[in-house]
Amino acid sequence: MSITWKPFGVTPAGESVTEYTLTNHNGASVSICDFGGIVTRILVPDRNGALGDVNLGFDSVDVYASGNSGSMGALIGRVGNRIGRAAFELEGARYVLGKNNGENNLHGGPEGFNMRMWKAQPSCEGGVSSLTLSLVSPDMDQGFPGELSVTVTYSFNDQNELAIVYHALTSKTTLVNLTNHAYFNLDGHDAGTVEDLQLQIFADEVTEIADDLIPTGRTLSSASVPYGFETAARVGDVLAQIPNVPIMKAVGGVDFNYCAGADRQTKRIATLYSPKTGRVMDVITDQPGVQCYTGQGLNHTGKGGALYGRFAGICLETQHYPDAIHHPHFPSIVLRPQDRYYTFTVYRFGVR
Repeated sequence: MSITWKPFGVTPAGESVTEYTLTNHNGASVSICDFGGIVTRILVPDRNGALGDVNLGFDSVDVYASGNSGSMGALIGRVGNRIGRAAFELEGARYVLGKNNGENNLHGGPEGFNMRMWKAQPSCEGGVSSLTLSLVSPDMDQGFPGELSVTVTYSFNDQNELAIVYHALTSKTTLVNLTNHAYFNLDGHDAGTVEDLQLQIFADEVTEIADDLIPTGRTLSSASVPYGFETAARVGDVLAQIPNVPIMKAVGGVDFNYCAGADRQTKRIATLYSPKTGRVMDVITDQPGVQCYTGQGLNHTGKGGALYGRFAGICLETQHYPDAIHHPHFPSIVLRPQDRYYTFTVYRFGVR
């Protein structure tokens, strides 16, 4: 195992950014930068042993820091996904957030954790390379109450498992729902689209949403909707249903939260597979949900000049449900001072 690092550019604020690379004994590697906690590269073998980068991204911090990266690879907080009407009530007080997704708040706001410099601490011990990132978010940062101290550890082992462990403590009752927004293409980051990949999501239900992607509060059986992925399906075959399914047409593809069991219960929540390369990725987490997004909003020039257009990558963002603060029957995203926020997700790469 090894850890190396190199300069990754300078932010508009003049902050020097570093990209850290965690490499295992097989030569597979994961790279993360200290701006935004962004996963920039994931090199894993195909069925013939050839390494390929399966993570969409950019060659320097410039696009990430511009805010026009589509949250690519980013560490998302304080609250991943949407908060309806960009406001909420908590313990008798009303809090107003920034509107950065129509009338709603998305991924913590216009200056969420993906736009911050994190303090980085690399480590290599016990056969695992890791990078621990820490950040203190002040009281009322982006409109959220409480000083929030966050620690996120990325680690990579010889089994090609990328683990992300999240910790947080707050000084006041607040909301927290941390996740990562990596875009995957197991054919290769520059392969075009994810339409030939196969996806299965191990969830019995999907949150029903309105056209603005805010949940109605109801859930739908995964087996009852064309985008349920309750059995392994070719992504392109599901996307072909867009003209026939009003909500898919409204959101331009798949952008739904899948309800996959109890909070703090370890589970395999999704499996993504490339018949072309043999690469397979299992997503293991203790979170109750996963947001699947098929990258219909992509329109970027990425690493090495690769063109990332519509459906170039797919996101599997482990999470609590969107807009949970407005739906008391959803798993809670409230964090109190006497409690510790903890969650983990493992992206396990293999071949078939």
